Amino acid sequence: MTFVRIGGVPHHVVAEGSGPVCVLSAGLGMSWFDWDPVVPHLAPYRTVVRFDRPGHGLSAPAAAPPTAAGEADRIAAVLDALGHRGPVVVVGHSIAGFHAEAFARLHPDRTAGLVLVDSSVEEDPRPSRTTAPARALGAVLAAAGLPAALGPAVRDLAVRAGTVRRGGPRPDPGPAPVRTDPDPGPVRTDRALVRRVYRTSRVLRGTLLENARYGAVAAGLLALREDRPLPPGLPVTVLAAPDGSARWERRQRALARRLGARYEAAEPSGHLVMRDRPDRVARAVLDVRRGQEGA
Repeated sequence: MTFVRIGGVPHHVVAEGSGPVCVLSAGLGMSWFDWDPVVPHLAPYRTVVRFDRPGHGLSAPAAAPPTAAGEADRIAAVLDALGHRGPVVVVGHSIAGFHAEAFARLHPDRTAGLVLVDSSVEEDPRPSRTTAPARALGAVLAAAGLPAALGPAVRDLAVRAGTVRRGGPRPDPGPAPVRTDPDPGPVRTDRALVRRVYRTSRVLRGTLLENARYGAVAAGLLALREDRPLPPGLPVTVLAAPDGSARWERRQRALARRLGARYEAAEPSGHLVMRDRPDRVARAVLDVRRGQEGA
């Protein structure tokens, strides 16, 4: 396993494949292995970089509360540590959609494309003034031993709620985007890794801290939209999972219009599109061509 130190905090990173670079950042409380189903579709054609934010996966706890600009700079620092300084396709799922868009705005010369996977959307965020309640709750739950007792089970419930399978058979996702070899088939997460990650109070505290800062990060992104435009002509895809919600579909379409993006619906899929429809995520990445020749 590889760790790089950013701002004094060890970050767990995984890089595999070859070709132009894409970087994948998962949603709240998720880990690098949540992208596992996507990697076999991408690695033959792209260098795939995954990392755990502080307090997530195997990375150390955060040294400071997250901000939109700070998370954008974190992505840049991960790429720097791996020696990738050319333009990349940045992919953000859920709350990490905020981070990916902020990266594109703050590091335009390093952005070849932007893919938002069922991204969080906040039209009128209400930032919390303090993270103290989240820190206190994390301390109480950790002292009670809840992460060790229930962490993996809570993780399993979240995955079942975020996928269309919900305990039933997986729908046929169709062919991979451009593969000519056989479909890699379903990728199963190692249960030992799930227990190793989610039995820790570190991940519980990291998730609570990031959730407490959700409104502040959203507000920071809205401020960046006013001052830091996206690069002209940047390929942007909003890959949504409406999952039957007309309201969520309207909000995702509105996000696409605001960003001048292509809108696509991943169906059938729950919020964890990378698990339900890894082919659609990979296709959105592979469709990006501009600016990657020198990556």
